[in-house]
Amino acid sequence: MNYHNITKDDMLNGEGLRVVLWVAGCEHHCDGCQNPVTWNPVDGLPFDTDAKYELFEALSKDYISGITFSGGDPLHQNNLADIGKLAHEVKRKFPKKTVWLYTGYTWEQVEHLTELWKNVDVLVDGRFNNDLCDVSYPWAGSTNQRVIDVQKTLKERKVILYENH
Repeated sequence: MNYHNITKDDMLNGEGLRVVLWVAGCEHHCDGCQNPVTWNPVDGLPFDTDAKYELFEALSKDYISGITFSGGDPLHQNNLADIGKLAHEVKRKFPKKTVWLYTGYTWEQVEHLTELWKNVDVLVDGRFNNDLCDVSYPWAGSTNQRVIDVQKTLKERKVILYENH
């Protein structure tokens, strides 16, 4: 898995002050995408031991609410296995931190990834739609995207939107 950046004090990509891992690789190529530089899965830097240390060091701060996986698309085939392992490790080391994930896929397209969802709290799903762009829509770029409470969705077996949305 390659990545482009680790943001250590983000307030736009999830609730609270967050660490964001911006991964490389996306096949959606949404018109108006804010990060087209992240589309190519071989661009960026390899996510190695040093990057993981940097990520976990940032997550260890008391004032950090959690981690957000974005990009690119964390569920791109080049990222999925590593994101799954990383989400699991984050939940094990930082059980009080939340894990958010942004993807261009809909919940219905990826709900079968049951092992991953055990370690994700909130999913922002769906492709960015420039025609539905709304800067006042919390935590998503366009109003077709859903901010899903993953754990409640798994329990209820139907999509439950995140209550603070």
